[in-house]
Amino acid sequence: MTKPNTPEIDALITSTEFKRNAMAAKLNWLRAGVLGANDGIMSTSGMVLGVAAAPGATSGSILVAGVAAVVAGSISMAGGEYTSVSAQRDSEKAALALEREELKANPEAELRELAWFYEQKGMSPKLAFQVAEELTAKDVLKAHAEAELGIDSDHHVSPIQAALSSFVAFAIGGMLPLLAVAGPWVDFRLQATVGAVVLALLLTGYVGAKIGGAKPMRGMVRNVAISLLTMGVTYAIGSLVGTHLVG
Repeated sequence: MTKPNTPEIDALITSTEFKRNAMAAKLNWLRAGVLGANDGIMSTSGMVLGVAAAPGATSGSILVAGVAAVVAGSISMAGGEYTSVSAQRDSEKAALALEREELKANPEAELRELAWFYEQKGMSPKLAFQVAEELTAKDVLKAHAEAELGIDSDHHVSPIQAALSSFVAFAIGGMLPLLAVAGPWVDFRLQATVGAVVLALLLTGYVGAKIGGAKPMRGMVRNVAISLLTMGVTYAIGSLVGTHLVG
């Protein structure tokens, strides 16, 4: 007979599961938020600098282009994130439904399969079967979903949360280069925009790496390098195309 868990062990397991679910939710929010902010900063900066590079560009035309980029980008980012996360959630639910049917149809074979998974992780056959039995006795679907599918049956990603996070993050990120390029410093708007973008991406790269537990320098350098490339290309295109159109 399997020895029951003590109250202390049950409390530890519950605490561990809560922390894991909280971490999954935080990483989901972080991924959407950082991606949205970075896209907002880089997309909007590329747009406004491309327009600003054209001969005869006014603060008004730059502002209109920047606002349009922020609004369209925020909606597009939120919609894409919602669709992607919804598809992921639907796939997880479908996989869980199939696993539930398999458990109902042949529980003995599923138990042996679960034990086999733990054998592949290095456990002895006896211990693997014991672990499979204990986990199955507690929550059979959860045990199989985590081992076979890599899915937490108690936690599903939220499409609405991801979409809102992306929308807000993109809008906030996009406002930084927009304010910098449309400010009263007309003669220095290029320098102001590049400086604002670099500082903003250094900040998002640092915060994202810190929350995710990674080394910040790599993320910061990657963000800035990609943004500088984006701004350089769009500024060059704006200069070339604008010159030909005016001419």
